Amino acid sequence: EATREPLRLDPRWQRLGWWALGAAALVAPLLVYPLFMMKVLCFALFASAFNLLLGYVGLLSFGHAAFFGAAAYATGMAMKGWGLSAELGLLAGTLCGAALGLVFGAIAIRRQGIYFSMITLALSQVVYFVAVQSRLTGGEDGLQSVPRGTLFGIVDLADSMRMYYVVLAVFVLAYLFVVRVLQSPFGEAIRAVRDNEQRAQSLGYATARYKLLAFTLSAGLAGLAGGMKVLVFGVASLTDVHWHASGEVVLMSLLGGVGTLLGPIVGAFTFVSLQNYLAPLGSWVLIVQGVIFIACVLLFREGLVGLGTQLWNRLSAPRAPVGPTAPSP
Repeated sequence: EATREPLRLDPRWQRLGWWALGAAALVAPLLVYPLFMMKVLCFALFASAFNLLLGYVGLLSFGHAAFFGAAAYATGMAMKGWGLSAELGLLAGTLCGAALGLVFGAIAIRRQGIYFSMITLALSQVVYFVAVQSRLTGGEDGLQSVPRGTLFGIVDLADSMRMYYVVLAVFVLAYLFVVRVLQSPFGEAIRAVRDNEQRAQSLGYATARYKLLAFTLSAGLAGLAGGMKVLVFGVASLTDVHWHASGEVVLMSLLGGVGTLLGPIVGAFTFVSLQNYLAPLGSWVLIVQGVIFIACVLLFREGLVGLGTQLWNRLSAPRAPVGPTAPSP
């Protein structure tokens, strides 16, 4: 189901929707708690990185928490231990995620299907074990009180409003990078690998190389998301590298719509909203999330974006005129 082409809106409505979404993002911290919106943007980038791999390459990874969490630790150590600035801390996290993805990808892409997924999960658990045992990561306590610092030595990120717009700018740039990648010849090539790898090989494509590069790009973007998360909350903990985080990003992608550009944003917003507003339910939150996940898979496999697109296309479709018709000859 992940390789199916999603429903699409008319280009005019697409442009209008993106402008409306951009305007809403600019005024969001005036209406909603900025920390909540920053968390949504961090997880939306994480889901976009995962969607690049699952929706456009067809590879289901259960180990993306390793890139997210390892980058979070790398950014935290770079800023707290080495005193680096915010942009260098994010760069360290991104490079850490990409390097780890290159290693994981070189091992995992030798297999396909469930075997690929299990290998990524096993490698992710190795990273989790290292994070638990290492003194550099703080063990079970994690890295606490990571400073936000300044951006380029000019912008003080202690203020939540400034921090929000910096996170928004980083997210937009990363998101545009993903869109550019998907619209490039490389994007067409990975779609060809997703749809029919044997045929792509017969046409001369080095499919293993394309999958490895896509895996590394996805891991790097997940690392950028993990670094931003530490920059916002000042904490890098075991929850960032736990396998639960890998499950959460799968849920976000399925909720929003796999293989869609808007799906990761909608999925992340829905998921974080459920976590935030259903927190008083305690452990029942997991049950509610499970019910929603089951309903999403059974009732609308295209995700919330696919469901909304289908409804909008039906409502905006031109209707046949009602009135007397000419008799048939």
